[in-house]
Amino acid sequence: MVLPITGYGAIVLKTKAIEIPADYPELNKLISDMYETMYDASGVGLAAPQIGKSIRLFVIDTSPFDTDDFEQNSGFEVKSVKKTFINPVMIDEFGENASFEEGCLSIPNIREHINRKSDITIKYQDENFTYHQETFSGILARVIQHEYDHLEGALFTDKISPFKKKLIKGKLNNIMIGKVSVDYKMKFFKK
Repeated sequence: MVLPITGYGAIVLKTKAIEIPADYPELNKLISDMYETMYDASGVGLAAPQIGKSIRLFVIDTSPFDTDDFEQNSGFEVKSVKKTFINPVMIDEFGENASFEEGCLSIPNIREHINRKSDITIKYQDENFTYHQETFSGILARVIQHEYDHLEGALFTDKISPFKKKLIKGKLNNIMIGKVSVDYKMKFFKK
C-alpha cells in the first residue's frame, strides 16, 4: 500500500527515532509498504519518520542510479543495492568530503549540494533481525547517510549554509502548508 509522505515541518522529521523490538506489529507489511511508497515517489531511500513513524527503520534501492549516464556525470561508481536497515548505528564516516546535489521526498522540489564523507561503516539488523556490520562507499554511502540522518531527526537542509537557508525559506514555508506540486501522496501539518 502506498503511504503518504510526511512533508517538511512535521515534528516527527525533527525527532530522534526509537529502536524497533523484534515483535513490532506487522513489520513485514510496513517494510513492504515503505518500498512501494518509495517506488511510487521515484525515490532511492525512505525512512520511517517520512511516513510519520518515529522508529529506526529505513529502506534503500539504488538501482535508479545504475546507469552509464549517471556514473559518467556524477563520478560515482554505482552498485545497485536494495536493502532494509533496522536499528542502524553509524560506526564511522570517513574518507574524502564529497559534495553532491541531494533532494528529499519530504522536501520536494528543493535540491542542494551537501558535503558528506565518501565512506561509512554501519551496524544494523535486517528484516529477520540478523545483525550485520558493513562498509559502504560512494553514492551508496551517501544514500545511507541521508536516510540515517532522518532517524537522528536531521534533514539535508540542516547541512546548508544560513544564507542558502534564507534563499529557500519561502519554498520551505510553502511545503509546510501544502502549497507544493508533487505526483505522489503527501501529508502536511500546518494548513
